[in-house]
Order: sequence, then structure tokens, then C-alpha cells
Amino acid sequence: MPEGNDSVVVTRRLTKVFRDFWLREKVTAVADLNLDIQRREVFGLLGPNGSGKTTTLKMILGLLFPTHGTISVLGRLPTDVRIKSRIGFLPEESYLYPFLDARETLDFYGRLFHQPRRQRQRRIDMLLDMVGLSSVAYRRVGEYSKGMQRRIGLAQALINDPDLLILDEPTGGMDPIGTKQFKDLIGVLAMRGKTVILSSHLLADVEDVCHRICILYGGRQRAEGSVSELLAKRNMTQITTEHLDDASLEAVRTQLQAANKKILDVTAPRDKLESLFLRIVQEAQDQRLATGGAIAGGEVAEFLRSGAPATGKEVIEQLVAGAAAADQTEIPQQKPQATHPSGQLAEESRRVIDSLTADQKGKDSAAEQAAKPAPPPLQQKQAEQSVLEELLGEEGSSGRGQ
Repeated sequence: MPEGNDSVVVTRRLTKVFRDFWLREKVTAVADLNLDIQRREVFGLLGPNGSGKTTTLKMILGLLFPTHGTISVLGRLPTDVRIKSRIGFLPEESYLYPFLDARETLDFYGRLFHQPRRQRQRRIDMLLDMVGLSSVAYRRVGEYSKGMQRRIGLAQALINDPDLLILDEPTGGMDPIGTKQFKDLIGVLAMRGKTVILSSHLLADVEDVCHRICILYGGRQRAEGSVSELLAKRNMTQITTEHLDDASLEAVRTQLQAANKKILDVTAPRDKLESLFLRIVQEAQDQRLATGGAIAGGEVAEFLRSGAPATGKEVIEQLVAGAAAADQTEIPQQKPQATHPSGQLAEESRRVIDSLTADQKGKDSAAEQAAKPAPPPLQQKQAEQSVLEELLGEEGSSGRGQ
């Protein structure tokens, strides 16, 4: 496989051998794996338990060192800390702090990426709405079901708007609503230019979202290619048409027999169970029936749908603009600007402006007067002087007593 300029993950003869205490070879988890995963691609890793999928993902993340071979992630070694902020990872098990709620969990991960407070809060709101956990945002994560924990785990993997997203069994425990939303999200991320590596046992999910797949067995690559290429049956032709009556069907059968072909099966197309389930749930939500669990999520978060990520200068300008807007809402303007339309409206506007500026000037002058120390009257001066003399006298007497 040639390595192109858009290659995000490239492996050559990647091998991982686990050894025992005496350094004897115990098991070969991955052997001679060659991958070339491109930008904007959704790549699926398939295989039974123990086929090397999770080991491959951990080597891509730099959590495991390969025994042999080379690996490149975003043009660098996977152990290079400069690429860590560009990667999002959802492990097979949700390693979350059970005593934190959803908002605190996402805030914690946002702090790890040194995100400003306002940016963190904005992204947290959008992500919680996207994964359908806004209504249970203040419930402890330890009280979540497995599917809800997968939802919050997916949100934390996206908090840094990564260029490379690695998902290990992301829909495990998710209901069909969350699964459908996950598929839609993957499509949006790929269109935006992100790369997604997906490892899953749910073959239907992989078939729906992946562009290319790699099937592993015993740590070795057994098949690799696009989904359409691997699943196409070249020796058969499928025709879908409107409902045919018996006479029309017999005419088609006669025509095929004339060409030495035969009809293998005649059935009515079936809808997917997922589509039926989602339709029933949507009807229940339209009736506003109550539920105590996760709800259908909202749209994909805005920062995940937008174009290129903001530069440092743009972020600073946004923060300054936000601070200026906050100051204007908290501090009343001293000299409001106004246009002067003609006629009675202009006269009315001038009267309102004059009254506001008069009140404001009065407040300003009162504030200035209050800020300046006013000269005390004569009696107050005498009283203060007597108090000072008394205090000085007591201090002098106490000093003499000592």
C-alpha cells in the first residue's frame, strides 16, 4: 500500500509479541500488519476475541511498544507527546470517576487539554445535548447504566475536537437510538476531514459507517478492502421493482428460462429492525411520554460540524469580544449614542436621552462626591481633635506606666 500525503496511520510489518517472566514467547498478538489509513476515512477493525484488535489500537496510541515493525501516527511516532492533543480515544471499558457527574467529568477532561473556561462550558453544553444526557447531567456517573456511560465516554473523546478518533466497541450497551446517533456522528466527522478507527463486534454497525475494513484472525490480516468490494456477490444479480402479480412474475420467469437462467428466490423487501424501533420511539417522544433514562440526542455539536479549528489569534479575539460584551451588560453606558430621526420621534428621543444623561451625570457627580473626602464642619473637627487628644493622652500614660 503506497503511503500518501493524506496518510494518518501507517504501519509496516507491525508485530507485537507478549513474553513471560523468563522472556519466553508467550503469544503473538499481532504479526506483520500493514495498514494505510487515510484522512477523511472511517476504517473498521474486525475479528473475533483475541484477534489483536485492541493490541493494534494500543500500539497506535503509544500505550504499547511494538516488538518489530514501524508505525506512524499523524506523521510522527505514536509516543510523540505533540500529537496527543489531536487524538480522541474511547476505550472498550469506560474508565470514569464514579463520584463525578457528567458535567464535572467533561470539565475535567477539558482542563487536561488546557481549554479556557468559556470554551469548556460551551462544548460541555453542546456535547451533553448531542449524546442525550442533558437531563441527567448532574447525576453521578457511577449511577449511569452501561449505555449511558458509553455516551458520556464518547463525549469525553470529542471534547478536544480531535483529528484522529479511535473507538473500541463504542456502541456496547447502547440502545438503538444511541447507536443510530453514533452512526450519524461518524458520518459528519468524516465529512469534516477527521479520521475514525472503529473496532467493533457489531458487524451491522461497521457495515453501515465504514469505508474500508480489515479482518484479523490470530493477529494476522486476512482480508482488507472497501465494504462494497468485500461484500459484493459477483455471481448474482439483484433486481428490485414494484410488486408483481402472478402473471407478471410468470412472464419474467419464462424470459429468464429462455436465457438459461432461473429465479432463486422471490420475497418482499423487509425493513430493518432498527428502523422499526426508531420509528416507534419517535412516536412515543412525539407524544411526550416521560422517561428516566437517556433521551434521543440533539444535533451534532457545532464545534464538530464547523470548518477548520480556530487559530490562537481567533480564540483570543473571541474571548476579548465576549469580555467586552459582558462589561457592557454590567456597566451602564455614560453617554449613550442615538440617531436623530425627523419629527416628533426625534424630539421624543432627545427628551429620553437628555433625561438619561442627566440622571447618569447626577449619579456620576454623586459618586465622585462620595469618593472624595468632604471637609468636616467645625464641630466635627473639634470633636475629632478632642478624640485624638484623648487617645494620645491615654497612649502617653500607658507608655509612662510601662
